[in-house]
Amino acid sequence: MRPLCVTGLLLAAFLPARADEGMWLFNKPPVRQVREAHGFEITPAWLEHLQKSSVRIGKGGSGSFVSEQGLILTNHHVGSGMIEKLSTSGRDLLKDGFYARELAEELKCPDLEINILMSIEDVTGRVNAAIRADHSPEQAAAARRAVLAEIEKESLDATGLRSDVVSLFQGGAYHLYRYQQYTDVRLVFAPDAQAAAFGGDPDNFEFPRYCLDFCFFRAYQNGKPAQTPHFLKWQAAGAAEGELVFTSGHPGRTNRSVTLAQLEAMRDDGFPHRLEQIFRGETTLRAWSDRDQENARRAKGAIVGTQNGRKAIQSRLDGLLDPGFMADKSRREAELRSVLRENDTWKNADAAFERIARAEETKRGFALRYRMLEGAEAFGTSLFGIARILLRTADEAEKPDGQRLRGYQESSRASLELELFSEKPIHDNFELLRLENSLTSLCSKLGADDPTVVSILAGKSPFERAAELIHSTGLQEAALRRKLYAGGGKAVAASTDPMIALARLVDAEARELRAKAEALDEVIAQAHQQISQARFAIEGDSNYPDATSTLRLSYGVVKGYHDRIPVPAMTRFRGLQKRHEEQGGIPPFDLSETWKERAVALNPDTPLNFVSTHDITGGNSGSPMINRKGELVGLIFDSNAPGLLSDFAYSAEKGRAISVHPAGILEAMRVIYRADRVLAELGH
Repeated sequence: MRPLCVTGLLLAAFLPARADEGMWLFNKPPVRQVREAHGFEITPAWLEHLQKSSVRIGKGGSGSFVSEQGLILTNHHVGSGMIEKLSTSGRDLLKDGFYARELAEELKCPDLEINILMSIEDVTGRVNAAIRADHSPEQAAAARRAVLAEIEKESLDATGLRSDVVSLFQGGAYHLYRYQQYTDVRLVFAPDAQAAAFGGDPDNFEFPRYCLDFCFFRAYQNGKPAQTPHFLKWQAAGAAEGELVFTSGHPGRTNRSVTLAQLEAMRDDGFPHRLEQIFRGETTLRAWSDRDQENARRAKGAIVGTQNGRKAIQSRLDGLLDPGFMADKSRREAELRSVLRENDTWKNADAAFERIARAEETKRGFALRYRMLEGAEAFGTSLFGIARILLRTADEAEKPDGQRLRGYQESSRASLELELFSEKPIHDNFELLRLENSLTSLCSKLGADDPTVVSILAGKSPFERAAELIHSTGLQEAALRRKLYAGGGKAVAASTDPMIALARLVDAEARELRAKAEALDEVIAQAHQQISQARFAIEGDSNYPDATSTLRLSYGVVKGYHDRIPVPAMTRFRGLQKRHEEQGGIPPFDLSETWKERAVALNPDTPLNFVSTHDITGGNSGSPMINRKGELVGLIFDSNAPGLLSDFAYSAEKGRAISVHPAGILEAMRVIYRADRVLAELGH
């Protein structure tokens, strides 16, 4: 038996290239790496201040407190969904922008939740102790679900804080995250979309860029601005080229530690399916939007999100279709497995790769039905989502907390109710469009003669069935949702609402598919746990987990790159004006009339956007960029195209994070938008 030691060969084969790589846990920060690479010492106090100044916005965005009165800075595209919900046919806040000149004018968001990470606790031992060796995958999945609910409920009862147990290292570790929640959040300022998203889809994931992708919200508590002693002070000068800077945010998901078999499943099935659905949705939305100006207003946010998803998924698929990348992944995995086989301690870790491959193959057999029914791709309207929440909340309430589906336990109640009772506008014609499109997709994917499809359509065409459902349901009204929710199982069972009836019709099969998927996910999680233990032994403190929408720390430097020609690190307002003129001022390179009138007073040399070597991915949008002093020196809003491959591997050569420069934000607010109240609160 060969001892498991880290030789130079092993380091080269398995350890990620350090450079500025890593989305690091706040309870396992890269202290050594930053010290050795940049000569800076991360202290506990510095880290705590950054942690408690950082916020998670909704389910998939980042931001930061920038005043002691709960003022939050994030991206315009992160806040655009809320801005759209606050708009009306006569007041388009996306198109025209918004500025609350007084505190009383700040607009309350219908369903926005802000979370601030307060503490992290490692609960891996307790979770693993709940899983016995003689458990079947189904029993293990149930036991894991029960212990997670137990831990979260205990924490919520003891602290009053939102408590989420997060799986890390693909199931190799479990940490309990406790959050301070704010559900009274109000819009303070947003620029017009022409400036915020200048360049639109053509410039998305490109650099040079010229976007003012920022906006401000405010957290309230008991009807007053929240007191937030931890906030980031604004450094208008920003960061110099080559300067060490950090970012804290909530990257959504990466797949760097998954196996080759899992990547192959994404390449051959997952990503192609998602891309096809995205193309279908984008075409449908575009055609509908072009028919009417009000249609265009209602669909704008969905179109932008769809376009963003299309480019992101296409780039990730392109990466997996690169034979060189996949061959390198195969080589590294084979070398790791060779070492594991030679050590008695880790032979099970070698076999774990095969268990994952078999589980992935089994999942492929029902993945399409799972996506359509449990994933609800067949039911593209938000009204179906409401119906399913009502149905399942009533059903799950009859069970002990630990036996309920994830998302329906007591620890999730506040977030669930915020979403369910939202007063956001629901437009029947838009919901009809989306439901018809998804029902048509259902027919093409499962076949029009499939028994479940026949039951769903009830003898009608996709359009006729969608129209019947949308025009007959009453779930658009929050009052009805509250009544059904309060009435519990009896009220929901007695309801004749057609959307609830549809949710009930497919629920048994959807639950069965979910149970099968969770059992296989349990097999995969246990296999990854064994692999992770071996990797911990090899990699030591150089190991960081894949992104999980939890708070992470990244570090890097402001730096341009070379892509056939040198690409400088920063753009300036003069470049914005030049691109506007070169493209004839047509959308998406147009500027508002207010901008044109006032732009003459802008300093053309003011920095606008810049790039850095930070390791980020989707979910980092809105992340603050800070310097060694903890001052805000930028706002991440995108990555360039090479940076999209960060899902699978970090690239320091060309991959870059793109940020809005603080000086550009301040200059635009002062000259174009004249947002003096916000500027004063920022100290400028």
